[in-house]
Amino acid sequence: MGQDAFMEPFSSTFCDLQCNIYFLLLGICSALRLTVPSHTIHGIEGQPLHLTVDYNFNTTASEIQIIWLFEKPQSIPKYLLGSVNQSVVPDLEYKHKFTLIPPNASLMINPLHVTDEGNYIVKVNVHGNGTISANQKIQVTVDVPVTKPVVQIEPSSGVVEYVGNMTLTCTVRKGTRVGYQWMKNGKPMHASSSYTFSSNHDTLLIVPVMKEDIGNYSCLATNPVSTMESEIIAPTIFYGPYGLTVNSDKGLKVGEVFTVDIGEAILFDCSADSNPPNTYSWIRRADNTTDVIKYGPHLEVVSEKVAQTTVDYMCCAYNNVTGKRDETHFTVIITSVGLEKLAQKGKSLSPLAVITGISLFLILSMSLLFLWKRYQPHKVLQRKLQSRPGADYRKAQTFSGHENAMDDFGIYEFIAFPDPTGVPTVPSPSVSGSGFVQGQDLHSTVYEIIQHIPEQQQEDHQEGT
Repeated sequence: MGQDAFMEPFSSTFCDLQCNIYFLLLGICSALRLTVPSHTIHGIEGQPLHLTVDYNFNTTASEIQIIWLFEKPQSIPKYLLGSVNQSVVPDLEYKHKFTLIPPNASLMINPLHVTDEGNYIVKVNVHGNGTISANQKIQVTVDVPVTKPVVQIEPSSGVVEYVGNMTLTCTVRKGTRVGYQWMKNGKPMHASSSYTFSSNHDTLLIVPVMKEDIGNYSCLATNPVSTMESEIIAPTIFYGPYGLTVNSDKGLKVGEVFTVDIGEAILFDCSADSNPPNTYSWIRRADNTTDVIKYGPHLEVVSEKVAQTTVDYMCCAYNNVTGKRDETHFTVIITSVGLEKLAQKGKSLSPLAVITGISLFLILSMSLLFLWKRYQPHKVLQRKLQSRPGADYRKAQTFSGHENAMDDFGIYEFIAFPDPTGVPTVPSPSVSGSGFVQGQDLHSTVYEIIQHIPEQQQEDHQEGT
């Protein structure tokens, strides 16, 4: 069938074709069902695009006609191609671009160009006992994929916080309908008092720059057919010094006072958050004078080389870019091992352990005091001596050197016990000849010599007298 025969139902004139197109756009309802994509189809320039169309009907058909038209905004639809049963009649202008394979009504566009963006209209006519028709419209967009975006920062050399501003710009070499999204540390950024975006979000302005703006920035470039992310870029922000502190590897620190032992060498470390890094200087104050003794973040103090037991020091930090400085004071006390060391070791003990130890010490002390009062040695000896019968012993007589030797016979017991009055006691007159000197006992001790005479020997002595 030739092209003229195919176009006969529409009339041989162009005006008749227009009338038929308008009739198609009326969307006459029939038993014929036509199924097309319900959403916009996004195509990629230079790539093929397949528009899928299905149809079905509930009548006997002797002839099936398929027509594809292309429409741009505010323009008359343009005929692309058509078919009757198995015969395809393309428009000679587009015969190498559009493909239709009956009985399927789907359309293949290859290759796709930006000029192919618009609405594609498909109409199906089924002729049997009568003629039924259906038509649908498919919206197609054509985009160029975005290339990898590039981020530029101004000023590139860095900016001082609270002084300068910073501008980040995102650009792509290719891409249509590009949208931009700024990311910081992997999270989307939104407009705020410090962040301002351009109308299409390709530019980010930070005013004023602060330390909190330090981070990893990137730019997402997107369009309906592609997404690309830039390389991560970290702007240079100068700040500080902040949080200046002094620490040491030894000694006991209480507040800003360091206590060290005599002969101990202690290393001090001075640090502060800053960019660029600070320059540090150490100053010693003594006798109303100040001297810079060292530059750098570390200072070693050997206590045995310090003439004073208390020395005041100061650490100064200076940022030569921001022009800001900070300083901190501390005191070093040089002492021998004492309570300071014990206090330092005691830090490892819990308050419960300390309370328990003190309680046990008090209980033990009270128990020992009670036992000592109840069982004093001199009281025990006194009770023992008082409980002995007089016949068991008699005190030794005073020795003059001329007594009867038989009177000296016996067993002698030497007893010493503390005097409960605490007053120095004079030895008994019965032992005055034994060489004791009056007042010699300075420890309040009472001495007694007791002579034990065997019973048999005592009876013999009495008979002899």
